Formats: sequence, C-alpha cells, structure tokens
Amino acid sequence: MVWCSGWRLASAVSNAGGLGLIGSGSMHPDVLCDHIRKCRQATDQPFGVNIPLMYPQIDEIVRIVADEKVPVVFTSAGSPAKYTAWFKQQGIVVAHVVSNVRFALKSEEAGVDAIVAEGFEAGGHNGKEETTTMTLVPLIKKNSVLPLIAAGGIASGRSMLAAMALGAEGVQIGSRFAISEESSAHTAFKEHVVASGDGSTMLSIKKIAPVRLIKNRFWEQLNQLEESGASPDQLAGILGKGRAKLGIFEGDLDEGELEIGQAAALIDRIEPVSAIMDEIIREFNLSAAKLSNLTL
Repeated sequence: MVWCSGWRLASAVSNAGGLGLIGSGSMHPDVLCDHIRKCRQATDQPFGVNIPLMYPQIDEIVRIVADEKVPVVFTSAGSPAKYTAWFKQQGIVVAHVVSNVRFALKSEEAGVDAIVAEGFEAGGHNGKEETTTMTLVPLIKKNSVLPLIAAGGIASGRSMLAAMALGAEGVQIGSRFAISEESSAHTAFKEHVVASGDGSTMLSIKKIAPVRLIKNRFWEQLNQLEESGASPDQLAGILGKGRAKLGIFEGDLDEGELEIGQAAALIDRIEPVSAIMDEIIREFNLSAAKLSNLTL
C-alpha cells in the first residue's frame, strides 16, 4: 500500500469498522509521525501502521510508532525476530506478513500475535514460491496455532467468506482500498486500474524481489531484460529509485511501477471507503446465509 494508505485512508477504514493501516513504506520518519497524529485526530477507533522491516531508517520508524502509542503494527519484508519482542514490551500488538509455512513458524517463534498469509495474487512485493491464497491459508492453518489473517486476491464479501472457510479469522484487503476515493494514489493510476482486466498484472523482477505489476512500457522493458538473462544488478539499474512513486503517486502510467493485485480485474469504479465496507459486509452476510443450508 505504498503511496496509497496515508491517514485519510487509514482513518476512513477504521471509522467504517475495519482496522485501517498507515503504509509507512513510502514515508520518511517525520512524514509518518504527521500521518499518525492526523489519523488519531480523524478517528477515535484503533488503527495501525504497516512497517516493511528492510526499509531504511527502520530504527527511527519503530521508535516513532512506540512514542506515538500506535496500538497495532503489521510488519513485513524482514525477520519478525528483530523487533517483535520490543514492540510487545511497548504494549503493541504485532502481526507479521508471510508467504510460506517456514516464515509462519519463524513468526510464531518470534512471538507475534497473528500471522498474515499473503498469497501469490497480492499486489506489491510477493513470495518467490508463488503459492496462491487458497493453498497458503490452509497450509499455515495446519501448521500454526496463531490467529490467521488471509491476504491476496480478497476484494469482496464472497472472497472474505471463502478465506474464512479455509481457516482464516480475518482478512487483509489492499487493492480494493488502494483505488478508493480516500487513497492518496494519483487519479490517473486509479482510473487505469479500473480500466484494467483479466491478466493485466504479472509477478515481475523475480531475480531481485518479486513484485506484482500492471503491464506497461516499464514492465515490458523489465520483462525483456529478465527473459534475456539479465543479472540482478542490471535489473536494479533499470529499476532505479522512485519508480513506485512515479507510477502510483505521480500517475506516470508508462514509466512508473504500477503495483496492484490480481483483484484489480474485479474493481470497476472508484468509490468511498464507507461504500466499499458496506458492500463487503452486505455481500459476506448474504453469501453466508445462502450457504448455511448447503449440504452434500
């Protein structure tokens, strides 16, 4: 949710009954501090911060989260062992995002409170194993006793119900909210996602760090390099810095990195968070009622 989930989106989700998360991955420490304080002013409900653990200035970021008394953190992209115990000493609830059973067990050993099982369908950085959400959730449920949150490809009440049928206690939804009115993403990016369809995204840059992108001119350049056997250093040189900001936040649809999940194909309009939440809850309840009498 880099460049999408600032205080406006996080507070809107929390006000609508979810747990809004500020995406710190695209924020300098002072910017994150400002977003946390504005989020607290905009909602009296709990909210959290997503922290990619391999990002620069991480020590300063975790200190700000503790100093500002953020109640929940979702950590990702790094070892949960590094900060989990410290977070919990500060009274912070910790969930860690994983893409395989091995890291789920490492998260459990580190003492996290919950695991987010993020499948291959998800947007942004992804697991090299390419395990789908439908397979990953029951796999982790079978191997871990921790509360489980499903992520990746979930954009509706029906998919939320399906995730819970597989063993999840909750879901994390990214792409649907990234295209909401309250998202800080550029309007051109949002409209491009709405216009996208089946097969518009692809897991790319596997030699560096797999990331799901919408196919565009930049993606084609990366894909041609990968297929020609380019080294990780060569790919990193093309990737450069600021590509996600260029595409998502500044709206450059040709040269930017357009991160979004496979659920992009299901999104057909830009709407407020309150409407999205109402639709998800209504669809979940209707689908659950329809299935309640289903027998074989």
